[in-house]
Amino acid sequence: MSTSQPDASRQPEDSTTPDSLLHARTGTDVSPEDLVLAAGKDLTPHNLEWARRKLDEEGPAALDKMLP
Repeated sequence: MSTSQPDASRQPEDSTTPDSLLHARTGTDVSPEDLVLAAGKDLTPHNLEWARRKLDEEGPAALDKMLP
């Protein structure tokens, strides 16, 4: 009886994103969509309005506060 081995080339579903793929701002403007996604929220009208208010109050630093 043979046992199947998981494919070594597949990454586990619970793997974390490597540091090389995590990025903070690159000097470009921060959009409300960027802020919503960084917060782990869905792109809904309500969340986009929240992000617009937050960007108005805090500026691009609002995104920096959310990212590691």
